[in-house]
Amino acid sequence: MIELKECLKEFTTDQDKACSPQDTVARVKTALADKCKGVLGETDQVDTGRLGIPVFVSVCGPEAREIMPTRKQMGKGASPEQAEASALMELVERFSYFSFWADATNFTELTWSEAAAKWPDTIMDIQQIILSVEEDISEQEAIRLLDLVKWRFHPALNVGAGQEECVPLDWFKKLNEFNGSSAGNTFEESICQGACELVERHVCAVIDRSRLTTPTIDPDSLDDPVLLRLVECFERNGVKLILKDFTMGYPVPTVAAVAWDPKSFPALSEIVFTAGTAASPAKAAIRAVTEVAQLAGDFETSRVYEASGLSKFTELEQIQWLEEGAVVSLDSLPTVENSDIYNELMALANGLQDKGNTLYAVDTRHPELMVTTNYNVVPGFDFRERTPNRSIGLFVGRILAEDVEFDEAMEGLEVLAEVYPEAYFLPFFRGLLALRMGDPLYATAQFEEAEPLQPADQERALAAFYQAYALSQMEEWEETIGHLDRAIELDKECKEFFNLRGVAHFKNERYSEAAENFQASLDIDSGSPHDLANLGLCHKFMGNRSEALDYLNAALDMDSSLEFALKQRDELLES
Repeated sequence: MIELKECLKEFTTDQDKACSPQDTVARVKTALADKCKGVLGETDQVDTGRLGIPVFVSVCGPEAREIMPTRKQMGKGASPEQAEASALMELVERFSYFSFWADATNFTELTWSEAAAKWPDTIMDIQQIILSVEEDISEQEAIRLLDLVKWRFHPALNVGAGQEECVPLDWFKKLNEFNGSSAGNTFEESICQGACELVERHVCAVIDRSRLTTPTIDPDSLDDPVLLRLVECFERNGVKLILKDFTMGYPVPTVAAVAWDPKSFPALSEIVFTAGTAASPAKAAIRAVTEVAQLAGDFETSRVYEASGLSKFTELEQIQWLEEGAVVSLDSLPTVENSDIYNELMALANGLQDKGNTLYAVDTRHPELMVTTNYNVVPGFDFRERTPNRSIGLFVGRILAEDVEFDEAMEGLEVLAEVYPEAYFLPFFRGLLALRMGDPLYATAQFEEAEPLQPADQERALAAFYQAYALSQMEEWEETIGHLDRAIELDKECKEFFNLRGVAHFKNERYSEAAENFQASLDIDSGSPHDLANLGLCHKFMGNRSEALDYLNAALDMDSSLEFALKQRDELLES
């Protein structure tokens, strides 16, 4: 069980830590070298120096690449030491998280009723599951649905109560993915950081979705010397910066930041919109401003960042709502600041409990590395990427369609149909199950039935995309185009839609159109080696040898295991 105790701060310059960033870097690099060789490739400073705000990356070594979907992590801070520590701990956090989930011995697989019988006094309250999707459903119906699959139970600390509970952890992973994972020098530091991130993601989702008018922070009210220096970096370079109060009555402050460079936007830079949450207003603002620097590429490198907690805007007219709102001083935001991180964490946990939200924390330390990492959950908190049309049936249905044996899955979907008659998600899940069972023709028909039933554009786009995907499994490439056009019209932020349309055009030898789509996918996520390689192939077949080599080399620099890219590059070099 996690034991929380006094944790005095030893470093408070730009972030609140139990030790200095230099100590963190030295200790963690030593632990990685001694106990987990091959996890860390290198750390490197990647900013151009224009802003004067350092940005580091940690590059995954071969052992990390075996288990993690990402190849590098970025780190932020007001100093190079803190930015490097941030990038390094981000690697440790994710490596530990994915290693934790890959180890089946961490879990006991049971249905909800089986778990309730095994741990009658310590199982999580079923109301927490209902709260996590904000559904109007009885406890009996909720349990009936949860009993359709087995869950991976694991102990979690109810932080406010100081008690351990048995939690169906993959339920929350299905809802939240790795939002809420954290790393730190101590449990108190790690959990506090993870909880702040959960608050940040929740308030950002609510405000971003509703375009709520919120207060604007008066730049003349800033008095923290580190924050003043960071803001001056923007002013000195002519970059516009607006700070917003996104706190929404939570016990810790959230500061959002939107920034753009009138001189380089849109040719060489983007509008960057992000946020930070911390124990004090100044530290929250510092997190937001350094996050802007992390994403912006110094506003001069054409870097494309992938939106996560907040929307990504491409036109200045889209951010006019952020220029509205009453002007307030930074110190009007709440604080739980204390010299002891334990006291900050308990003030945060108790403040959340007062609002009806419970903070849970799980120990996810790698058993060999043993650097502190956690997975943190607050049932009822939202994320921008999660559909607002959620229910227990929606997530259980997804598991049935994607993971459960066919006969059991079909029986489960029939139960869902009883609980949710005519539910919009039923034909969609039947389509997913048919795809998994190798019946793309039936899947296409189910996705076609599902599309007009969907409650919002993103869901309709996904149904249209899956019609195209099912057709692609039958090599009906020309037939996919219309469905993909429709999907992209409904949702222009999904890179997979552009990628598949690029493949469809490529298969039909329309290399110019294919290249446009692969480039559009890269405009959403510049870190995709497959799209870079595909773009290289397009240029090869268009006769653009130099461009083809550039893209293929860039793809192989990211992922040297792409054999098709290596083969195509070698053919070009030999020609």
